[in-house]
Amino acid sequence: MNITPHPPLTRRPAQTTLIATFGLAAMLVASHAAGNAEGQAKAAVACNVCHGQNGISTMPNTPHLAGQPEPYVKDQLKAYRSGKRAHEIMTLIAKPLTDKEIGDLAAWYASIEIKATVKP
Repeated sequence: MNITPHPPLTRRPAQTTLIATFGLAAMLVASHAAGNAEGQAKAAVACNVCHGQNGISTMPNTPHLAGQPEPYVKDQLKAYRSGKRAHEIMTLIAKPLTDKEIGDLAAWYASIEIKATVKP
């Protein structure tokens, strides 16, 4: 009986890149999840009164934040903080926020899944 040994296991560059990509994606998901928890905690203090506990406002003239794209929420909060966008309440709320807090809030609101149903 003639047994041919398998060649040694070697990783091809594409395999190494794929493994590295999955590793990076896993770290980003973990980071995003942490931002969501911190953003949820910050929202409970700074945002819930007007924008609702889960980002769905019950107040007139107050927008829903749930499901908004993360870059949009970041840009708007930074605009309120800098004075580029003016609103008497939002300017006061956003002024003391750090970039990290803004990122956490944006991650939290973006992570909320919105589903619409049509009643028959």
